[in-house]
Amino acid sequence: MSAQPAETADAPFSRRTLFWGIFASLLAAAGFFLLSTYAPDFREPEGGATPLSKGGTGYAGLVEWLKLTNGQAPPMERGEKDLASPLASTFLLVVTIAPGSDPAALDRIIKSRSGKDTLFVLPKWQTMPLLGHEGWETKIERLPNTVVNDWLGRLAKAKLGEAKSTVSQINIAGRIVAAPDELQWVADDHPLIAAGDGRAILTELDNEPFYILTDPDLINNFALKDQQTAAAALDMIAMLEPAKGAVMFDLSLHGIGGNYDLAKLLVEPPFLALTLSVLVAAALAFLHGLGRFGPPRAEGRAIAFGKRALVDTTAMLLKRAGRLGGLGDRYATLVRQRAGALLGAPHGLQGEALDRWLDSRDKGEAHGFSQRFKAANESNNLAAMHEAAEQLHDWTARRLGERR
Repeated sequence: MSAQPAETADAPFSRRTLFWGIFASLLAAAGFFLLSTYAPDFREPEGGATPLSKGGTGYAGLVEWLKLTNGQAPPMERGEKDLASPLASTFLLVVTIAPGSDPAALDRIIKSRSGKDTLFVLPKWQTMPLLGHEGWETKIERLPNTVVNDWLGRLAKAKLGEAKSTVSQINIAGRIVAAPDELQWVADDHPLIAAGDGRAILTELDNEPFYILTDPDLINNFALKDQQTAAAALDMIAMLEPAKGAVMFDLSLHGIGGNYDLAKLLVEPPFLALTLSVLVAAALAFLHGLGRFGPPRAEGRAIAFGKRALVDTTAMLLKRAGRLGGLGDRYATLVRQRAGALLGAPHGLQGEALDRWLDSRDKGEAHGFSQRFKAANESNNLAAMHEAAEQLHDWTARRLGERR
């Protein structure tokens, strides 16, 4: 029986398998990050008065109706970027208002759509999701006029009519349809679609190409179940749109597509370049760490051996204690005693007498030692002490050399 190689026995996976495993994990993590970041923008809401909702108060039916009629699905506006595009100015933007819509988003739409054809559809019903049927909803009651007037007041100086409409039929571009229940209307002497004398269901502002549909039950999913009303809804859109089939629906009012967070900033310009740079740097650092450059560095002792280690440790302790500034005179005294012992000074000489004797050993310079001793004794900073110590050391070494 042949023995297996040591490398095969110790490593159950090859380097190639580990590399592809790590690569697949990173790719899956990146995909999960992107999907979790953008998933809320493409998740269809359950019910509500939105262009993606299939509930009774939604407008997914009108979107599909326009798609079947024009051969292509109408585009969806998801934020300020879409509103500012040149193509958006050629479309009739349909803004469907829900009770829970964002008022600030409506103000941005009004400001950015100035001078451009826009249809605003007011809310009417308060609903709740129907349990057991995803996307369905059940009608609770009609919204109070005060709630609808809050939205209407952002568009025009008008309020809903308080009187109950008795009109049973409505003329939409020559097509007669049944009037919705509990009809919502506003006072207008020149309505585009009337519900009796001086009562408008569809009205136009005087200073902007803005149209207001006061009753959504003429174009929502509930209305399109009737064939005549469905055909009238297309007639109404055709009456308002600047070009055939040029219709766009707004989603930003319902918080779809227009929300920005830190994750989106990381993967969209202008910060996308920074994110890519960090990822490339991380990849290079990972590749750099796969191989070793040179032999491994041995770990040193916490406390080194030898006289030099003892001196270094002592110096470090003196420095941390703040006592280095007072070592100049002590060092000078120590060097004086050492120089006297090495040069053979008479026993018992101390202080200035020893300085004079050491000066007499120097034939080439008067007061050579005492001047250096005084400089070291008076030094009060590290630079001066270092220079004076070198001078004393050089003088002693030179005298010892002459003696030998």
